[in-house]
Amino acid sequence: MSNTPADLVNRLGAFINDEISTAADPVSSTTDLLLTGAVDSLGVVRITQWLEDNYGTEVDPLDVTLENFQTIDRMVAFVAAKQADQTE
Repeated sequence: MSNTPADLVNRLGAFINDEISTAADPVSSTTDLLLTGAVDSLGVVRITQWLEDNYGTEVDPLDVTLENFQTIDRMVAFVAAKQADQTE
């Protein structure tokens, strides 16, 4: 499995669109998932579990913030930062 940011954008976007989103239209990497209502609180829990299972990224409950989970792009940046911290 590739761990590039583009791969994560694609895989996470597919997961959200196929399994999580309540929006009529597909979400993009810049869609505000929370303010549009495309993802609810249970969806955020499922996304954090998916990230932990698929990318080995432990998500502390304190990290589940609007800053980190508002868009797919922000989630990808969050995962990249966590992975960089783990390699230091």
